[in-house]
Amino acid sequence: MARVLGTDETLIHEPSVGVVGTKGDSQCYMGVMSKVDAIHESLKKRIGRGAGQLPYRLVQPEYTIATSDGIRNGTREMRYSLIGREVTNDALSEHLSATGLLGTIAVVACDKPPVGTLAALLEHNEPAIIMSDGSIHPGEDPKTGEKLDIVSAYQVAGNPDAEYRHHIACHACPGIGSCGGIFTYNTMQTFIGVVGMQPLHMVAPPSDDPRRLKEFPEQLVGYLSNMIAKGIKPRDIVSRDSIRNAVIVSLAIGGSTNVTLHAPEIARAAGFTDFWKEVMTPQEFNYLSQYVVPVLTDARPYGKYSMVDIDNVGGVQVIVRELMEAGLINGDVLTCTGETLAEQIKRLETKPADGKVVYNVAKPYKPTGGLRVLGGNLSPEFSAILKLAGVEGGLEDNCFRGTARVFEGERGLIAALDQHPEKFQNHDMVIVRYDGPVGAPGMPEMLDPTSRITTLCRERNIVVGLMTDARFSGGSVGLVIGHVGPEAALGGAIALVEDGDEIVADLNSNELNCTQLQDAAVYAKRKAAWDKVVADNGGIHPSCGEADTRLLHRARQTAVPATRGAGLHPNREVWVRNAREAKRSGFSPKNVHRPDADKTF
Repeated sequence: MARVLGTDETLIHEPSVGVVGTKGDSQCYMGVMSKVDAIHESLKKRIGRGAGQLPYRLVQPEYTIATSDGIRNGTREMRYSLIGREVTNDALSEHLSATGLLGTIAVVACDKPPVGTLAALLEHNEPAIIMSDGSIHPGEDPKTGEKLDIVSAYQVAGNPDAEYRHHIACHACPGIGSCGGIFTYNTMQTFIGVVGMQPLHMVAPPSDDPRRLKEFPEQLVGYLSNMIAKGIKPRDIVSRDSIRNAVIVSLAIGGSTNVTLHAPEIARAAGFTDFWKEVMTPQEFNYLSQYVVPVLTDARPYGKYSMVDIDNVGGVQVIVRELMEAGLINGDVLTCTGETLAEQIKRLETKPADGKVVYNVAKPYKPTGGLRVLGGNLSPEFSAILKLAGVEGGLEDNCFRGTARVFEGERGLIAALDQHPEKFQNHDMVIVRYDGPVGAPGMPEMLDPTSRITTLCRERNIVVGLMTDARFSGGSVGLVIGHVGPEAALGGAIALVEDGDEIVADLNSNELNCTQLQDAAVYAKRKAAWDKVVADNGGIHPSCGEADTRLLHRARQTAVPATRGAGLHPNREVWVRNAREAKRSGFSPKNVHRPDADKTF
């Protein structure tokens, strides 16, 4: 291997270093290989026994497979998207441990593989650093000049004009790179940068930026070399304070609801058993979003601009600077560059906010943070998540009252939107259930139906909400509430809602309730009927999806709740039991101290 790679044969018994990346079947991943090759060559130049060289064994690049969320939305294959995070974690853990990697540089794309990669690096806990492949450029409609992206394409999916659909599809996603708005990819790349595992200036440049091939590889090797020399490891970087910083920045960019799935998984890999008790309580999360952290970016899907535009005005470090100067995040945390977060901001000569793409805290784009977690009888564990930054109407006095319209899975909803869109009425609350981590299995995201509903609402000037035990794309907008749990497949209250029930989402109390289920007798009668259906069907509700592969079967048997990250863990029953014991012992989010207005977290 040393001869094939052209490295010093005497280093074959030394610890190894190498580069890893992700591969998939969409434009998200098409730029990864060239970056991996460039970094590998830069690393190879530094391997040796001379002064300033790295005396380690170089291994050839390794790739993990990945699913394209954009292509799979609205299909049964979307069940594999979140599971792909777990597959990346497993495959990379095998490579890191079996190869004995002392130092790793990872190039990541799309939105689930980066989180699986970070989790594996944290579990391995040897010097490592991440670089995102970069965003795609926004498209442009040549007829109107309107900026386009993947969400634009989904929003015309229900348009009856096939020629128009084709026109938008052909111009929405030019070139290569991952989703360009503040969808899940850029939410998590920003998160990984702020949490300290990616240099901040490498987050925002697009995939085709020449720096990613000509400048960043040498810088990454230098940072990794420094980490190895100083013994800096991922768990030294990803601490409670750095995770909290990253969550706060996610609120400030109006980030994806998926951050509440990925932050618990990252925290778990960093050594925290329960994100919502050890890192940040639901009360703190909501208090920060409601009273402390505003949205600073005018970005897609709720605004106008893309990550490329954010790069043009100085990058994500501008957002970090504004929050740091306002005292909202801790600048003393360590990062992969060997500097503190504050030192990175200073060395990068970070610009102030431009006031057009990125705003400052004193005069924000939106006065409150972009996300809210909800309790109530439909979400007693505060699992439900609303992307407040993307709500376009329906929250008069911070409250939505709607009429339940129930669908047993996403496919039925898409068919109804295709065939009878006129039947959806103002203040309907569409409920899609049995698509959670266990029910689907795999917890697919629902960019397809949310985009169709958004278009329908804009055309008819109505409000239709959507509530599900599945999840949403970071590109979803509207009054959409995901991660409702316990999920329907496990007998959660969402399984007991019936057509015509009143659904209330109250952001004054941060609760999601079904009015009819507040009656104990109604709840007991419906639950008994549900239990009988499950018992008659061999222990699984017939509306659950078919687990027809070993991987889907593994998900059905081992997926943990959304509050734990919805990952695949064989101790699911232990986690559920511990949660119940904690509840019996008196722990409840409502018992957590609500911080005063002037409290700094």
